[in-house]
Amino acid sequence: MKFGIDRLIADPDLRKPLAGRRVALVAHPASVTEDLVHSLDALAACPDIRVTAAFGPQHGLKGDKQDNMVETADETDRDLGIPVFSLYGEVRRPSGQMMSTADVFLFDLQDLGCRIYTFVTTLLYLLEAAAEHGKEVWVLDRPNPAGRPVEGTALLPGWESFVGAGPMPMRHGLTMGEMGAWFIDHFKLNVAYRVIEMEGWRPDTGPGFGWPEDRLWINPSPNAASLNMARAYAGTVMIEGATLSEGRGTTRPLEVLFGAPDLDARAVHAEMRRLAPHWLEGCALREVWFEPTFHKHARTLCRGLMIHAEGHFYDHAAFRPWRLQALAFKAIRRLYPDYPIWRDFPYEYVFDKLAIDVINGGPALREWADDAAALPGDLEAMATVDESAWREQTVRFLRY
Repeated sequence: MKFGIDRLIADPDLRKPLAGRRVALVAHPASVTEDLVHSLDALAACPDIRVTAAFGPQHGLKGDKQDNMVETADETDRDLGIPVFSLYGEVRRPSGQMMSTADVFLFDLQDLGCRIYTFVTTLLYLLEAAAEHGKEVWVLDRPNPAGRPVEGTALLPGWESFVGAGPMPMRHGLTMGEMGAWFIDHFKLNVAYRVIEMEGWRPDTGPGFGWPEDRLWINPSPNAASLNMARAYAGTVMIEGATLSEGRGTTRPLEVLFGAPDLDARAVHAEMRRLAPHWLEGCALREVWFEPTFHKHARTLCRGLMIHAEGHFYDHAAFRPWRLQALAFKAIRRLYPDYPIWRDFPYEYVFDKLAIDVINGGPALREWADDAAALPGDLEAMATVDESAWREQTVRFLRY
């Protein structure tokens, strides 16, 4: 199994179009070769590649910004002496001055296959800037660790944000190379674009179902600590818009359905089974206790449910994390009608909408959870329409 970066480093013919041109790299800590050499160092070591700049997304090129919504400053790489620009600092979109530092921009970010993971939006912003300034973008493709399943309602017009680049469902089922092609088509971008494809990626084959067993998992962001998290993230990320803990401040963040000091996890689990037992398939749920060291409910004992989408508990076709998380919200609302589930704060610089609605690209999920008369079948009907439309829309962009 070869990732895009591995093929580019190994094949001089793939690198020929870069000869005599200035090259920039968009990368983070998981941007490594099969030998665990960081892509920036691997490219700089190629005698026929001239690296003139690097870019870091949210959490930084080094991945040193632990918490969510913490900005990174521009800097100079100590070893190479090149500028390292932050795309999560003073700007989210590359400026003209940033774009002037290179002719070709290599994008080598490991994604999680989820619309809200901001690397998707960073790719769109880079493509738009490249189109404006006459630059070229290459995606060095990497696996979608969540594989091909598609899930969730589509983002509504007018709900675009840094966690919502376009009208796609929460779990999009594409690689970044495929997503870039969809962006260019959907937004009608006139940009030179190339994908260095993977070799041997089999997203429908177990046990990895998207993540090859011969590759180590390296955190693409500080709280993306495992393949289990990557599989669950399209659901658990919604807890960022809730008062419940998503496990930040513990060693297993974003692998829990919820944590709170004042909820009966067993009762919530039972209510979920009563409401929609088929939405719990494909994984195991385990009662857990934890005390976050920081973030929500810091230094307070919390009780919750942990997701195990791994080992013999995992069924790739049956696991639907977006529905699972929605069901947890619904069960909590039914058991605790007055519980303040929804967190009201500026989420990713959106000040006039509830965070849970920004995350979902519209209010439908929250309204469904809060409506005592709404049934699981109602949300199922909404999501199924959008999921089918997305599959039809993107099938021509699939490369593997």
